Amino acid sequence: MFMVTRGYVLPATDTSEELSDEMPYPVYSSQTKDNGLMGYYSDYLYEDAITWTTDGANAGTVNFRDGKFYCTNVCGVLLSDKVEASKAVAEVLNNVAKRYVSYVGNPKLMNNVMADIQITIPTSREERARISSYFSTLDHLITLHQHKQNCYEKALIYVKICIFTSKKEIIMAELEAIIEQKLIEQLIYGESQWTYRSDLKTEEDLWNNFRYILEQNNKDRLNGEQLSDTEFDQVKNQLQFSSFYKAGEWLVGENGKVMVHVQRDTEKLHLVVMNHEHIAGGSSVYEVINQYRALADDDMPVKSQDRRFDVTLMINGLPMIHIELKNKQHSYMDGFWQIKKYISEGKFTGIFSAVQMFVISNGVDTKYFSAVSDTDLNPKFVSGWLDRENNPVTDYLEFAKSVLRIPEAHEMIARYTVLDEAAKKLILLRPYQIHAIESIRDASKIGKSGFVWHTTGSGKTLTSYKATRNLLMDIPSIDKAIFLIDRKDLDAQTTMAFQAYANNDLIDVDETDNVSDLKKKLKSDDRQVIVTTIQKLQRLITKRLQEGTSDYNKIKNLRIAFVVDECHRAVTPATKRELERFFGNSLWYGFTGTPRFAENPYPQMGDLPRTTEELYGKRLHKYTIQNAIHDNAVLGFQVEHNGPKNMPDETDSSVYESETHMLGVLDVILNKSFHKLGFQNGKGQTYEGLLTTSSIQMAQKYYALLKKVKNGETTLQIDEKIRQVLPDFPKFAITYSVTENEEGSHVNQQKMQESLDDYNEMFGTKYDLAQIQSYNGNLNKRLARKDPKYKSRNEQLDLVIVVDRLLTGFDAPCMSTIFIDRQPMGPHDLIQAFSRTNRILDKNKAYGQIVTFQAPKLFKECVDNAVKLYSAGSTESALLAEWDEIEPAFRKSLNALRASAATPAEIPGMSKKEKQVFAKMFQNFDKLFAQLKSFSKYDESMLEGYGITEAEYEDYAGHYLNIRAELEPDPDDPEDPDTPVIDPDYELMAYSHTKIDYEYIINLIQNIVTPADDEEVSPEQRQKQIEEVKQYIEDLSKENPKVAEIMTNLVYEIEQDEDKYKGQSILNIVENMKYDCIEKVVTDFCLEWYASKDDVMYAATHYRNGEIPNKNAIKSTADFSSYKEAQKIAIPKFKYYNQLLSELTKTLDEEIKPLLNN
Repeated sequence: MFMVTRGYVLPATDTSEELSDEMPYPVYSSQTKDNGLMGYYSDYLYEDAITWTTDGANAGTVNFRDGKFYCTNVCGVLLSDKVEASKAVAEVLNNVAKRYVSYVGNPKLMNNVMADIQITIPTSREERARISSYFSTLDHLITLHQHKQNCYEKALIYVKICIFTSKKEIIMAELEAIIEQKLIEQLIYGESQWTYRSDLKTEEDLWNNFRYILEQNNKDRLNGEQLSDTEFDQVKNQLQFSSFYKAGEWLVGENGKVMVHVQRDTEKLHLVVMNHEHIAGGSSVYEVINQYRALADDDMPVKSQDRRFDVTLMINGLPMIHIELKNKQHSYMDGFWQIKKYISEGKFTGIFSAVQMFVISNGVDTKYFSAVSDTDLNPKFVSGWLDRENNPVTDYLEFAKSVLRIPEAHEMIARYTVLDEAAKKLILLRPYQIHAIESIRDASKIGKSGFVWHTTGSGKTLTSYKATRNLLMDIPSIDKAIFLIDRKDLDAQTTMAFQAYANNDLIDVDETDNVSDLKKKLKSDDRQVIVTTIQKLQRLITKRLQEGTSDYNKIKNLRIAFVVDECHRAVTPATKRELERFFGNSLWYGFTGTPRFAENPYPQMGDLPRTTEELYGKRLHKYTIQNAIHDNAVLGFQVEHNGPKNMPDETDSSVYESETHMLGVLDVILNKSFHKLGFQNGKGQTYEGLLTTSSIQMAQKYYALLKKVKNGETTLQIDEKIRQVLPDFPKFAITYSVTENEEGSHVNQQKMQESLDDYNEMFGTKYDLAQIQSYNGNLNKRLARKDPKYKSRNEQLDLVIVVDRLLTGFDAPCMSTIFIDRQPMGPHDLIQAFSRTNRILDKNKAYGQIVTFQAPKLFKECVDNAVKLYSAGSTESALLAEWDEIEPAFRKSLNALRASAATPAEIPGMSKKEKQVFAKMFQNFDKLFAQLKSFSKYDESMLEGYGITEAEYEDYAGHYLNIRAELEPDPDDPEDPDTPVIDPDYELMAYSHTKIDYEYIINLIQNIVTPADDEEVSPEQRQKQIEEVKQYIEDLSKENPKVAEIMTNLVYEIEQDEDKYKGQSILNIVENMKYDCIEKVVTDFCLEWYASKDDVMYAATHYRNGEIPNKNAIKSTADFSSYKEAQKIAIPKFKYYNQLLSELTKTLDEEIKPLLNN
C-alpha cells in the first residue's frame, strides 16, 4: 500500500531556526522535541507524507507531516498514491511500530522491517478524515497542557531559587550539578542520539555493559553463544592500554573496523568493537554516564583517593570523551588541572584507558584537548571551538550542539583524530582545520576545485594530510589522491610528517622514489595517497608516457584529486595548466598561508592566472594571522630592526659583508638573546634560532667565524652569564643546497663536508655528502624535538645557519627566533620565514622573535605591508609594540605597581581590595617586564636606573602568588564594580628560572622507564641516559639537596630494576615521595610540640615569604598540658607558644620549603 523510502543528510548549519521566505520548508529529524522540527530549509523532498524515526533512542516514532517538508536521513518516509497519508494512518502505525524496533546495538527500525508491517485502517476516506481531525484536536490540547506544566515547573524553580534559597545559593545559581544536568539533557534530547545510562556508576558496571553490546553486535561471529568469563578476560586484557596513544592506534581499526580477538578452543574469533562506517547508525551505540566512581587502586605504587567523574560519553560501551565541569565562579582551567591530577593518579586505566578526548567547561568557557600523559599535558594546546566564520562558540550547551552531538562526536574520534607516530601523541584537529576539510569535501562532491588560506603555523600540513586522506575515504569516484610538493621541499618535513600521521591509518602514504615508481603507483588499482614532486609528475607526462598506449590512456583518464601544499609557489601557473590539460578529470585543492593577491601577483605571462583564486578557484576557507593569534593557535611577532641607521643607500651590500658587521650580528645572537633563546628556562629547555643570510658564501663565512668565536679566537667573548646556564653554548650547524652544477659547487661541497664532520663529532653521527638528505632529515628531527631523545641537552642545537632552507614548510615549536642578515624578501616569503618562530610551545615563549640586521627603514616598511596583506589590513594583533613603545609603558607600569605597593613588605598588611588592586597592577607590570627583557637592547644594569632590582621583583612575585591563593572567589561577597578584574589563568612571564628544572628531570626519568614501544634501547644507551640524569640531579643538589636526594634514591631503584616503574607516572611517584617526607617532618614536629597535625600540615602547604598563615589556629589547638607532662624541664607557657612558632618557622624553611619549591 505504501512505498518505503527515507530522507537525506542535511547539516544543521545549512538550516535556519526561523521560518522565512528564503527558508520556507520545515525540516524534520529523529528528535521528539518540537514534534521533530529541527529548523527550516530552502528546498523540500516530500508533501503530505508519513515519517518515522529509523535510528536512535526514538526509533519507531511515527508522525504525519502536513504540506511540503524536508527530512533527514534518520527519518523513514511512507508514500502512496492509493491511500492518502493522514494523521489517522500515522497514529495507527505509531501504536504498533515500537514492537518492531531492534535493540541490538543502537535501537533501529529499518526500511525492510517497516515494509513488512501490516496495519488495519478504516476503508472509508471520510472516517479516516474524522479520526485525523480528532487526533489533531487532541494533539493541540496536549500541547496546551504541556505548556501550562512547563510554566508551572519554571515558576516552582523561580520560587525555590528566589525565595527559599540562601544568598550564597542565589549567587551560585549555576552549580556544577545543574550545569551537568543541563548538559546531559542537551545530549540526550533532539538530534544528539545519546542515551543516558544512570545505572552505570562503577568499572564493573561498564565492563558488563561493554560485554553486552559486544555480544549483541557479534551474534553471528559468536555463533549465538555468549562469551565465557575466560574469553571475556581475553578481551579485557586487550583493552588495557599503556597510553592514550596506544588506544588511538587500536581505534584506527582494520579497514574501519575496530577489533578484538578471542581464542575459543581451536578457533580464533574476530569480534567487531566499533565500525567507523556506522557513524550515527548501524551497530553504533551512544551512551552518556555521569558521576562514575573511579576508586583508588591499592596495588598502585602512587597514592590516590576515590574520585567522581563528571560526564563521560561512550561509543559501544567504551569511554571516548570525558568532560569535567566547573561552576561559573571558577576558571575552566581548574578542570584541566583536575584531569592532569586524575591521569597522574592512574584513574584513566582499565576501560577508561581508551579515552581520546577531554572537554573542560565552567558553563561560559568551554575547551577541548586530546588525551595525553600527565607530563605531556600542556595548557597551551587547549582549544576552543569556532564556527565556519571563525566566531567562537564558548557556551557549553552551544559547544555540545556543535561538537558533542551525533555524528559530530563520533567523527571527532574516527575522522578528526590524528596519530603522530613521531611524537607518539594523539592530535585532535582544531575547528578551523575541520571546517577546511569539510569545505574541500563539499566542493569535491560537486566537482569544484578551490584553495584554503590558513596562516602559517596553524597546522596546514596536518590539515592537508587529513583533507587528502578524507577525499579518498569520502568520494568513491576518486581513483587517486596526490599530494604535490616542490622538489626543494623534499628535504623538509612534509613527507616525514605525512608518514608519521599515516603510520596507523587506513590509507597508505607512499613517497615516489623516481618517475618509474610514480608511474607504477598511478597504474596500480590501489586507492592510496601518493606524495610526489611536481618535477616527477611533469617528467612522467612529457617524457615517459607515449600517446595511444594503454599506460597513457589509463593514467590520463584517472580521476585524481591533487592537493598542493604551499600552493602560492609550489606549482607555477604554466605547470598547473600543463598538468590540467593532461589530467582532464582532475580536481585541485591548494593550501597556503600566503596567497597571491592582486598586490603580490605571479609575473605576467600571457593569459595565465596571476592570483591564487584565479589559479585554483574559489577560496574554500580562511583563517588569518589575526584569527590564529586571537585563538592562541599561533603567537604574534616581536620585530627588532638592528641594522645601521641613517645610511644613504640601505641596499648597499658592501656595508654588510665586513667582519665587523658580522661580529656585531653574532654579539646580538650570543650575548643579547638570553630571553629570546629561553635561557631563563634552564638547561635542556632553551629555544633554538635560525640565522639566514643572502648567499651560501655568507653562510659559510658566518659558520667559520662562529667557530672562531667559540674557540676564543676573536675579540668577541661569550658572556659568563650565558656560559653559567649552557657551558657548551653555542651548538650550531649549517645547511644549504650542494647541487653539482652550481657555480662554486666544489668549494661548497668541501666546506659542507667540514661542517658535517663537526656535526658528526658533536652528536656521534656518520654523515657524508652522499647522505646529505639523511643529514637534513636528522637536523630537522633534532630541531623539532618530537622524539624524546632530542629533549636531552646533549642532543640539542642552539643555532642553524641557512640561506633559504627551513624558511618555509618547517615546523619546530622550539624555534623561537630568526636572525635575518639579508635584504627584505617579498611579502609571502617574509611571512613564511617569520612563521618558523611563532609555534605555541610553553608559557615563556610568548611571541615569535625576529631580529633584522640590514636596511632597517626598508625592512620595517616591508614587514608592515606584508602583515597588513595577510591579516585583513591591520598589523595591530600580529606585530607587538617595539622598544620605543614598550620601554615607556614599562616605566608607567612600574609607577603603578609602586603606587599600589611601594615595597613588597607593605603587602601582607593590605586590605582585600588593596591586594586585588596590587595583583592587577603586578600582572600588567610582569607582562611588560617580560617583553622588555626579550629585546636585545635590554641589559640588567638598566634596572638600577628604573629603581627596581631582580630580587625585589621576586619578592613582589612571591606576595602576588600568596594573594592569588588567598583570593579564591567567594560567592558571599557582592561584586564590586570598582575592583579590577584579575586574570585567573595568568602565569608569571618575567621570572628567570635558570635553575635545573624539576619537571625536566622528571621527563628524562620518564623516558628511561617508559621508552617508546618501537624504540630499542641498548644497555649502553640506557646507562648513558641514567648518567645524564645523575649529572642533572647533582646540579640540582647544589640548590635543593632534599629533592635531589629523593630523585637519587629513585634513580638507584631504577638502576636495580628497570621494570619497577615501567608505564607509571614518575611525576606522581616523586610527588608522593615528597609528600611522605613532608608528612614525616610534620608528624615528628607535632609529636615533639604536641601541636595539631592538621593545622601544622596546613601551614606547611601554604607557607610563603616567611609567613605562617594560621598562627592563631596553631596556638589555639596546641596542647601545652601534654607537652609539659612529657618534659623533664618544661619551659613556661608564655614562652612555649613563641618557641613553638619559632621552631615551626625554622622547620618550614629548612625541611618543608625545599620539598615544595620545584
